[in-house]
Amino acid sequence: MQVALDGEQVGTLSFHSESWAAEGIAGLSQTAVFSFGSDGTDGPTDAAGGYVDGESLAALNDAGLCFADILQQNDAYPALAKIGGLIMTGPTGTNVNDLAVLLLAR
Repeated sequence: MQVALDGEQVGTLSFHSESWAAEGIAGLSQTAVFSFGSDGTDGPTDAAGGYVDGESLAALNDAGLCFADILQQNDAYPALAKIGGLIMTGPTGTNVNDLAVLLLAR
């Protein structure tokens, strides 16, 4: 996935990926997507990454946020923060790699 950033928004690749995934898994129970940086920060943010589940798109809508605008403006950090979708670990002291996970119920 290639993300072109424009402006001062806070939307790293991980945050953008979660926002995009929120639409794909909307309404699916027991389904979640998360990604994070093993060093405890994603890009220039204080969050390690983000998390969405099958209810996240509805939560964004309930919070008055427009999914299309979030993606267009590359501004997923504040959107995920509003719905409790940030993964906050603090610095871990290691930087092995970034990790992305899709969890599906059987």
